Amino acid sequence: MDLFIGTATGLVVAAAATFILWRTLILPKENELKARTAQLQQEREETLKQIDALKKQAALEAREEAYRIRAEAERENREKRAEIQRLERRLAHKEETLDRRLEGVERKERQLAGKEAEIDALRREAEALVEQQRQELQRISGLTPEEARQIFLRNIEETARQEGAHLVREIEEEARREGERRAREILVDAMQRCAVDQVTETTVSVVPLPSDEMKGRIIGREGRNIRAFEIATGVDLIIDDTPEAVVLSCFDPIRREVARIALTNLIADGRIHPARIEEVVDKAREEVDRRIWEAGERAVLETGVTGLAPELVKMLGKMRYRTSYGQNALAHSVEVAHLCGVLASELGVNVALAKRAGLLHDIGKVADHEQEGPHALLTMEILRRYGEPEEVVNAAGAHHYDVEPASIEALLVAIGDALSAARPGARREMLENYVKRVQNLEKIADSFPGVEKAFAVQAGREVRLIVKPEQIDDLAAMQLAREIANKIEQEMEYPGQIKVTVIRETRAVEYAR
Repeated sequence: MDLFIGTATGLVVAAAATFILWRTLILPKENELKARTAQLQQEREETLKQIDALKKQAALEAREEAYRIRAEAERENREKRAEIQRLERRLAHKEETLDRRLEGVERKERQLAGKEAEIDALRREAEALVEQQRQELQRISGLTPEEARQIFLRNIEETARQEGAHLVREIEEEARREGERRAREILVDAMQRCAVDQVTETTVSVVPLPSDEMKGRIIGREGRNIRAFEIATGVDLIIDDTPEAVVLSCFDPIRREVARIALTNLIADGRIHPARIEEVVDKAREEVDRRIWEAGERAVLETGVTGLAPELVKMLGKMRYRTSYGQNALAHSVEVAHLCGVLASELGVNVALAKRAGLLHDIGKVADHEQEGPHALLTMEILRRYGEPEEVVNAAGAHHYDVEPASIEALLVAIGDALSAARPGARREMLENYVKRVQNLEKIADSFPGVEKAFAVQAGREVRLIVKPEQIDDLAAMQLAREIANKIEQEMEYPGQIKVTVIRETRAVEYAR
């Protein structure tokens, strides 16, 4: 009995333990599994819904894209059809025009064919009249055939002389046009051959050194200092056998001046290395900019011109470092401004306008190298850009007659420019050479028969001759000018060109008593 009770109790305990185990471990897992299954089922349904939505959206986008492509294709087809129709209309119009022109040509050909017969008849009638007049003239004049032949030959000779003079003028015009083309080629060749001799003094600067040992410090280890200096300044630094000196070479005078100041400061300081070079070059560039601005302001104050744009004042300052035939461009412009002011005051015209145009007339010479054209036209473009009045623009741009002068002030600027450039000593030429050239010009001109007086003007760039009208006629005057020019070319050496002007004047004087 006890064994049965013990067995039953063990079974009850085992069942209770199994129930507790199922309740605490298995039932929660089953519930969690059911919840997870339900969640997965819900996520699957949501995913299917999203897939359906994406399918619908993709189908909608595909329909929209197809519609857009079809609309674009239809638009292109419409444009092409319109272009084809337009071309067809133009072709039809051209065909009509050609037909009309062809009809006009055929009509003119028929008219010309009818007029040819009339011309032949008129020609025969004219020949008959000429023969009749010839016979009548022979009867009236009573000249022998030999006398008539002499008169005829004289007429032919006079006609030939006149035609020869016209032919000479035509040949000279053609030679002038051809000469301009050849001159450009010759100038290029001459610049290639003579560039070193002619421009050395205006393209290099010499910097003195305290000793030749400084050359090695300027070069630096493996040349790093000289490379850094040339890169920073854009100037070639030439170190050769010249004792205690180095040469800076550059066509841009402003960059050359920056390099000269920088190198001088580096030599004085003694510390020469790439970082120091860049610092000193920057300071030198600022110094040159300050000098440019001061030079421009000084020119403006000296001439009394007011209201200039700051850019124009700076460009005036840059002219301090520009030369033309050895003449400083800024000094030349200031001088022209003063000359224009004096001339304008004497004539009673606008002094301020004349001085303003005279000061600015050569500002195109400092324009950027990418701008092409004569400096007078570049001057006009620059002045318009900075709001100068059109009267000043024309007066400054017409000083070499690249455009027509539109005012008296414009003519005064041209005169002032010529006076400043032509006066003795203004440009690089010794006074003795100038006087000698003028004397030689007048001597050569006086050596020809028929010359009454000869004057060398325009600083020896032109010689004017007054000839005796009873000895020199118009044709002989042209021949005389050519012969004097040839003799000047053979016997003299001179820069540029010399103009020969022959003046023939006939005066008839009577007195009423």
